[in-house]
Amino acid sequence: MDLSKYLMKRGHEVLVITSNYAKLPEWETVMGIPVRRVKALSVKFSTPITPAMKKVVAEERADIIHSHSPPPIQPYYAGKGARKSGTPHVLTYHCDLEIPIPGGKYLVSIYRKTYGKKTMTMTDEVIATTNSYASTSRDIWHRDIRVVPNAVDEERFNPSVSGNRVREELGIEGNMVLYVGRLVYHKGVEYLINSAKYVDAKFVIVGTGPKEAELKKHTRKLGVEDKVIFSGKVPYDRLPEYYAATDVFVLPSVSRLEAFGIVTMEAMATAKPVIVSDIPGVNEVIEDGVHGFLARPMDGKDISDKLNKLLKDESMMKEMGKRGRKLVEERYTWAHVVEMVEGIYRSVLERR
Repeated sequence: MDLSKYLMKRGHEVLVITSNYAKLPEWETVMGIPVRRVKALSVKFSTPITPAMKKVVAEERADIIHSHSPPPIQPYYAGKGARKSGTPHVLTYHCDLEIPIPGGKYLVSIYRKTYGKKTMTMTDEVIATTNSYASTSRDIWHRDIRVVPNAVDEERFNPSVSGNRVREELGIEGNMVLYVGRLVYHKGVEYLINSAKYVDAKFVIVGTGPKEAELKKHTRKLGVEDKVIFSGKVPYDRLPEYYAATDVFVLPSVSRLEAFGIVTMEAMATAKPVIVSDIPGVNEVIEDGVHGFLARPMDGKDISDKLNKLLKDESMMKEMGKRGRKLVEERYTWAHVVEMVEGIYRSVLERR
């Protein structure tokens, strides 16, 4: 929605077409953006199946169709609608698919050879958020990819926000380590919890998800429940305060479902040092030793070693935080990213 909002600010007419599987209104204005919802036949593996989207996309007669994957099936229907109406189709490929069930890899392979392959033939341009992810993805490494990073609202997340209220509410006086995100298997939160045993700090886990109960049980089993605070879902307007309150932010992801890590940029925009997993995509957002540290995936001890190195050197934390804020201002603002997207739209229209 943020991309749509900033495109509208630059004078473009935008309509968001999405699936409707929760009995929401067919038409609605959200954050000033018109939204049209198309009825979904069903939902499989958290993916809406919405064949009617083909007809809706075609009848809108837009200048550009811009779809996003995941969810994986929607770009296929968008591509079919774009082809039917003769409209250029741009696809942002956010990450590879993973289905964490027995036989999941087989299902992904079938999708890649069918819907995924067909979708790629119906796109005029494919966008990825980093070079390293694009070059290691079996779905898109054969394409000429345009790299456009994700963006962050640098005014909302900024170093002047105060985190005092959060620290008071949570009763934190010393060091604080923060994680923000869903509590799902690919985020690797258990490895961050493992690191708590070796670090003198309070670990604040913001977010909810299907692994929440399991992670709380894991915390008790390790005997670190006095160090780990599960804050649950934080109100939208208060999230910047949590970044402001922390000393270090950690994103311990372990899977290709994590291709960028917008939360990392939110922390950097708040001038906080970060520790992120050394996996494709995520490891391209920061420079190791400059804006924070890269940690070995699934290695709580490595995370703790890097946390201790930072927490014992306040000047290093401040300097890394300043560099992170500067990087966001130079590369990851919406003004910069929307200009890149506009350039891709122009080039596609000129070729057509």
